[in-house]
Amino acid sequence: MTKRHLITCSVIVLLVIISAFSICGTKAMPTTDIRNDKAPLAVNKTEKASPRISSFIYKTAEAVNDYTFANEAIPLRDANVTRKLKHSLQKHSFKCVQSNVLQHKAEKLFPIIEPILKAYGIPDDFKYIPLVESGLCEGTSIKGARGLWQFMPGTARTYGLKVGHGVDDRLNVRKSTIAACKYIKELYVEFNSWTLAAAAYNNGSIKLAKVINKQNEDNYFRMHLNRETGAYVYNLIAMKAIITQPKKYGYNYYKVGNSGIGTLELLAIN
Repeated sequence: MTKRHLITCSVIVLLVIISAFSICGTKAMPTTDIRNDKAPLAVNKTEKASPRISSFIYKTAEAVNDYTFANEAIPLRDANVTRKLKHSLQKHSFKCVQSNVLQHKAEKLFPIIEPILKAYGIPDDFKYIPLVESGLCEGTSIKGARGLWQFMPGTARTYGLKVGHGVDDRLNVRKSTIAACKYIKELYVEFNSWTLAAAAYNNGSIKLAKVINKQNEDNYFRMHLNRETGAYVYNLIAMKAIITQPKKYGYNYYKVGNSGIGTLELLAIN
């Protein structure tokens, strides 16, 4: 074999070897266009939300706005919700109330109520219920509810309070608060929402459950309720606002008090 033939054979062998490596050492190229928008994408599965907690309530430790109840922020992007909240805030402003009775009651009652709520695992915001329920004056309602937590006699007895024969534990701050905690906790177990628990505290669990089933809606802010219950949570949020931000709502003089849960309360002293 001539030298020229040897060179030619070597070149052919080298080309065969290179071709073999190219086939075995590389992956097959896709036959479809990788830019195809219809190609399946990986999706991260998230935990399914509770059917009793609508995404309309921003249940988060970091509220999306300043107005919250029990860590459930109200949706101010809804015009109807905004209107109701503004009405409640105006109703409790110093311009309308012209009194500091609410602040004085808060200063007196919160140090007693707060640790009891905490002991029973009830959100601190429920301490505003006595201010909304009993308002500027304490006494017995037309229906027979009495005390800071406005218990009816039958409900009071159910949760361990003595009513009758010259004794009325509904007027005892500590005992009535303990009873209220037991009741509120049961309401939360039933409705799985602190907002609905507050609404049920005002309207009764049976009535609220009927409304939920009839309207097929379990979001307080979207439900059509009677006038009092429909404004109840808004009044609680408004009460919280004027106690924690008094200057913003016309209470020009206030002092800072040390709350029992380690936070500061602004109590107006106009």
